Amino acid sequence: MALHIFVLIAVMLMSGVFGGLVNYYMLSQYDPDTTSLPRSLVVGIGAAFLVPVVLALVNSDLIAQSQEDSSRFLIFTGFCLIAAIASRFVVTSVSDKILAEARTARQQADRVMHELYLVQAEIKPLIEAETEDDQPVPAEALTPDEELDVTTAQVLKTLGNGRYIFRSLQGLCDETDATEATMVKTLDIMVARNLSGRIMGKHGIRWHITEAGRRMLARMG
Repeated sequence: MALHIFVLIAVMLMSGVFGGLVNYYMLSQYDPDTTSLPRSLVVGIGAAFLVPVVLALVNSDLIAQSQEDSSRFLIFTGFCLIAAIASRFVVTSVSDKILAEARTARQQADRVMHELYLVQAEIKPLIEAETEDDQPVPAEALTPDEELDVTTAQVLKTLGNGRYIFRSLQGLCDETDATEATMVKTLDIMVARNLSGRIMGKHGIRWHITEAGRRMLARMG
């Protein structure tokens, strides 16, 4: 009986070493920098010595039968070798799964941050427009340099008094009866003079009136 136990220990030890070597040489071809031979051997031997525990948990008589039947002894050896080889693959697959989930979570976080940035860019003009200043700006007459042409004034009124805060190019053209080319030129001038703002949202480019544009609108009466 004692001899049989020593033989089993020798089998588990050799199976663990062999399985660890298999793991080492298989993994080193993919990632040689992080593959360690001592670690592979320790993991393989540890997995092989867990086989008797697993057999006891499932109420298997394989160890007792291996003392009388050499074929059962070979099956026990195969279990030890499979456990030694599979141990590292289980650890690797779990690690890969964790890394994949972390990578997916990072991508989702980046997507949420991008969407949050777009939302902040869209609501910023609304917050500025609805926030009261400490001191009201007195109405002043327009200087010749500040006077607006008819189209610009009409677009400014549309942006300031329209139903929507963020206006599309087509919507502005329809409401002011202006051509698309004229509207684009007018909006570019207004953005350059800080009378209008331009943002890129999930629905495309939209224009809105700025605080300077509202002050100009108030001075126009």
